[in-house]
Amino acid sequence: MQRETLSRRSVLAIATGCAVTGVGAGTVSGELEEMTSAETGEEDLSRDSVPILEGTVHETTAHVIDAPVDGGTAVVIGGIHGNEVAGYEAAGEIVDWRIDAGTLVVIPEAHAVAVEQGTRSGDDWSDLNRQFPEGADPESDLAQGIWDVLREYDPDVVVDLHESTGLYAGDPVDGVGQAIFHSSGPTAVETATAAADFATEQYVDDSTLAFETGPFSGPNTEPSGLLVHKAARDLDADAYLVETLSTDVALETRVKWHLAITERLVADTVFEDDPDNGHAPDVDEETADQDDDSESSPADDTDDDNGPDDADAPIAEIRPEPETGSELALEAGQSVTLDGTCSSAQTGTLVSAEWDIGATGSFDETGELLEVTAGDNGRDSIVLRVTDDAGRTATESITLSTD
Repeated sequence: MQRETLSRRSVLAIATGCAVTGVGAGTVSGELEEMTSAETGEEDLSRDSVPILEGTVHETTAHVIDAPVDGGTAVVIGGIHGNEVAGYEAAGEIVDWRIDAGTLVVIPEAHAVAVEQGTRSGDDWSDLNRQFPEGADPESDLAQGIWDVLREYDPDVVVDLHESTGLYAGDPVDGVGQAIFHSSGPTAVETATAAADFATEQYVDDSTLAFETGPFSGPNTEPSGLLVHKAARDLDADAYLVETLSTDVALETRVKWHLAITERLVADTVFEDDPDNGHAPDVDEETADQDDDSESSPADDTDDDNGPDDADAPIAEIRPEPETGSELALEAGQSVTLDGTCSSAQTGTLVSAEWDIGATGSFDETGELLEVTAGDNGRDSIVLRVTDDAGRTATESITLSTD
């Protein structure tokens, strides 16, 4: 069954026979605490907060840091997808950065509702990062509010922080994790390559997780409507979309990757001589010094700072209505409801449930219940991913068949 033959997909808010296990809101604040200049030792910097859609459900904040020395302008964005935790966590830390020159604008939680809910798209199930068509007005009030900030500050560099459940291997259909996608032009290409090499050398101790780079898709190809595409083509900015792998990697590590990469991408714009400027995360010297001939097992290489053990990972469970086994035989045109409410967190609570239709590596639907309709023929897998409040994930899949 080809992906496009799943003709109807909608998340349902209906009661089922399994008790809901606590999929709720997991909130991380990126707001800057008020501090006096004397306390921070940065009397020469100006910090301001610019509300976006103030007084509405989508209200969020752009933080503006101005240095007294002339320079360029960089914009860093996190939380366009609310379930991509490392991106908005890192952006929340970047709010506190001290710059040497120019202006740094940070929007840590672009889609605040989705961040609060721990879902990709929030209540309306629409993807914010498909609402920025090139050469046209944004397609929602929230997209317009974010775009207004970019137009006002007219950035030289834009960095958008994301996560993916699959690794990038030259084909974005299978996943885009551990990749920096860049706009055209020699500066953007060279900067992305240097940032990928730096992060890999300093912060990645598993060669399979080395960072790659790739160009943006063309103006008339999918995916379209991305914020960085519009920033590059409508504002002539050097733009970058950073993707870290969100599965089986500790949140702390993923945030560290985002911070290291972002610092390199904006270095020439808001820093003077030393691109590190004290903002790059500390290198784990024990890991960096580890001999490649070490006899330790993979389990031995995992220390407590890398996050919780797999034993604490949540449990994903799919129950089709009507209930069957792991393969669901359907007639063409027949609908089935897939119920993920029996999934559970072993410690803490679940904060999100997402669905990947066709096992493409992209979780495009959110919610505990999903309705799909089988196409004319073939087979297709649907994957449920649940995430708990510590960033641990688990997946379960079911196969639809009309063979």
